[in-house]
Amino acid sequence: MSEEQRAASDVEHRQERVRIETERHRIEGVLTLARDGYRSRVSDVLNAAERDFITLTEVTVSPLEGGPIELHPYLSLARRHIVFAVAVPESA
Repeated sequence: MSEEQRAASDVEHRQERVRIETERHRIEGVLTLARDGYRSRVSDVLNAAERDFITLTEVTVSPLEGGPIELHPYLSLARRHIVFAVAVPESA
């Protein structure tokens, strides 16, 4: 990707850190959202009926019942497994 393409992408998108829980895991990672308008909120992405998966980057996966924490540069998560999701404050 050229420097110009990367700069244009930054203008069109923003990243937000989210925490998601499934029945077995707590997952924290970065979700890419539109900068403004359509699909600019976490809830827009989670409620998009045409999407079966959401993609996160810089991901930490923690088993809820203990066990080793896994780090992944990329993860696709089936929406049907999400119990709840919240935006993580920048200070967290």
